[in-house]
Amino acid sequence: MAGAVTVPDSAQRVAVVGGGPGGLYAAALLKRLDPARSVTVWERNAPDDTFGFGVVLSDETLGGIEHADPVVYAALQRHFVRWDDIDIVHAGTRQTSGGHGFAALGRKRLLQILHDRCRELGVDLRFRSEAPDVDRLAAGHDLVVAADGVHSTTRDTYSHVFRPHVATHRCRYIWLAADFAFDAFRFEIAETEHGVMQLHGYPYSRPSPDHHPSTRPSGPQNQSGASTVIVEMREEVWRAAGFDELDEQESVARCAKIFADALGGRPLRSNKSAWTTFRTVVNEHWSHGNVVLLGDAAHTAHFSIGSGTKLAVEDALALAACLTEQPDVASALAAYEAERKPVVASTQRAARASLEWFENIGLYLDQPPRQFAFNLLTRSRRVTHDNLRLRDASFTEAVERDFGCPPGTPPMFTPFRLRGLTLRNRVVVSPMDMYSATDGVPGDFHLVHLGARALGGAGLVMTEMVCVSPEGRITPGCAGLYTGQQAEAWKRVVRFVHTQAPGTAIGVQLGHSGRKGSTKLMWEGIDEPLEEGNWPLVAASPIPYRPDSQTPRELTRSQLTDIREQFTSAAWRAARAGFDLLELHCAHGYLLSGFLSPLTNHRTDAYGGSLERRLRFPLEVFDAVRAVWPAERPMTVRISATDWAEGGTSAEDAVDIARAFAEHGADAIDVSTGQVVADERPEFGRSYQTPYADRIRHATGRPVIAVGAISSWDDVNSLILAGRTDLCALARPHLYDPHWTLHAAAEQGYDGPGAVWPAPYRAGSRRPQTGRTDAPKPRLTLGG
Repeated sequence: MAGAVTVPDSAQRVAVVGGGPGGLYAAALLKRLDPARSVTVWERNAPDDTFGFGVVLSDETLGGIEHADPVVYAALQRHFVRWDDIDIVHAGTRQTSGGHGFAALGRKRLLQILHDRCRELGVDLRFRSEAPDVDRLAAGHDLVVAADGVHSTTRDTYSHVFRPHVATHRCRYIWLAADFAFDAFRFEIAETEHGVMQLHGYPYSRPSPDHHPSTRPSGPQNQSGASTVIVEMREEVWRAAGFDELDEQESVARCAKIFADALGGRPLRSNKSAWTTFRTVVNEHWSHGNVVLLGDAAHTAHFSIGSGTKLAVEDALALAACLTEQPDVASALAAYEAERKPVVASTQRAARASLEWFENIGLYLDQPPRQFAFNLLTRSRRVTHDNLRLRDASFTEAVERDFGCPPGTPPMFTPFRLRGLTLRNRVVVSPMDMYSATDGVPGDFHLVHLGARALGGAGLVMTEMVCVSPEGRITPGCAGLYTGQQAEAWKRVVRFVHTQAPGTAIGVQLGHSGRKGSTKLMWEGIDEPLEEGNWPLVAASPIPYRPDSQTPRELTRSQLTDIREQFTSAAWRAARAGFDLLELHCAHGYLLSGFLSPLTNHRTDAYGGSLERRLRFPLEVFDAVRAVWPAERPMTVRISATDWAEGGTSAEDAVDIARAFAEHGADAIDVSTGQVVADERPEFGRSYQTPYADRIRHATGRPVIAVGAISSWDDVNSLILAGRTDLCALARPHLYDPHWTLHAAAEQGYDGPGAVWPAPYRAGSRRPQTGRTDAPKPRLTLGG
């Protein structure tokens, strides 16, 4: 930073617990910011002890290091191994994608660089020393940085404040090394008699000078250097293969034999390596008084996205910056947490998507080789179709050709067929309740709302949930299909779409509110009971949605028959109105969803208990509707694939539910999540619901519609091309921009049958020019 650096007097004595990269780098930065500071690092192990082999740092992280400490950056630069390619080897084929830009070095070398820098700056490094009790440290220092790893004693001591959540996962892995350098980041998949195993490998020390990276034989080259090798498999595969009964050296030898092709017959070596399961650490709070968590003590991210050391180093940069910028330690720690938590949460979401992809890798083994490789590369949702096209256009174009994209056609603008209906593209305007009907009759608002989105280019436009009876409404403003007047009003909307937006299909979603009915309009108080004009509620079981909600009556057998007939009558009217597709709403805690979830169905008769019995009434309704719905028109079902609540619908249940509807004739499954119970705890994030659609698609072989925070055309292209979904439904983006699909075409330079501009709008089909935007300034810059 230009000018004098002012350091708060209250942060003159600093204790760092843990001598990993994050703790050491924090110590070096804090000492460099103010040489008068007393900074002490306690590390229980010897200086040369390390339990990993190589670490990967991104260009973004390196840029932060360069600005904050050019001395450390220069030392790293001398030892980095850089490469651009990723090799994915499976079923006897290797797919290579370039342009990825990795940098790695040995963990031991990284620690040596940081040790040297700390000593040069005057940091007190105490190796083979257990840190004093954290309460003593906190009393004797102005700041305690707890960088004591995933098994943090500090975190455990103050667990009542930090409130950690530690989740273990389904795979076992072991961290090994090979004494040669891979010429790319290598993923190798082995299908063994015991199950699927995978190798993650990358170089971390320089090859011999006579190594020529442009020469790419099928196996590793005869060269010096070293590579990290991680072998991973699901717990049940690990046990079936007998690894649970092998010692360290036997495990290492077995891994080398399984992946002999990748290793060129060379051995692997270990360093007190042990099979373990990954633990994802999340903390509600990162500081307590003058004690602050950093690195793995605060958070972990799965090794498959290589972010553990990166996050720890970035934590150190941010902590040092906040201590410089804020007037006291308390303010600095609050600012540090506010800055880093959203960044870490985003990384952890990506890491979770990546680790779950590898946990479920068996679902994808039948994909064509290039699509499988594309799926793997985009698994975390951080590398996308557009991003990969910039990195390696030839690889991405090859994947598109295999998928069937005509030249110049993004995946989202390829057609898709459901029964007798062909959609001209893969974009769906998701059902969105408008709460703007009068006595269930859709009016001019619905005509303009749905008509505008049909003109906007989507392949399929869905109505809001259309209720099958007055008592089945959510609010007094909900639309219905239980009278002839309502049917005629919907016919007007359908006619407009078919005549003014030819090529766009319109679908109707039928549902019944169940226990979530008789509430206020959304903007007057979502899910709040009406103050007057209430109507009685019915549900699978007499359980109110919220403590202040009306308690529904448990449906009797005769009432179940009546409701089934209400659905069929509404479906008949929908067919007469001309809708192209019908969706049965079995999600979000409404009536049919209430039968599916064990949290809302406590019945003891034939419609409650096991999942098979909980499915009985929704399937009866589906069969009855399918019987009156025209045979050539498709029918879909929306489900909540998880309740986001303990004891609710699981991912395995969701697959069974989807499979049951598919067996009864559902043409596609619309996969949403949650909204079943009021105390749910969803894990929000970009495209956060798509893994459920992905799993259902591959487990059942039935087309799926993915929903949930899909906000960009790049997301749509990525999901479609990877084979994770067949259609993408977007809600809020279509509220923000009714012409979202046409604008997506313009932004991609596409002009073809998948996105046809209405004649009056063609003059607006070019993307407007935008002004210049500047990149953000470096987070922390120090002179010298």
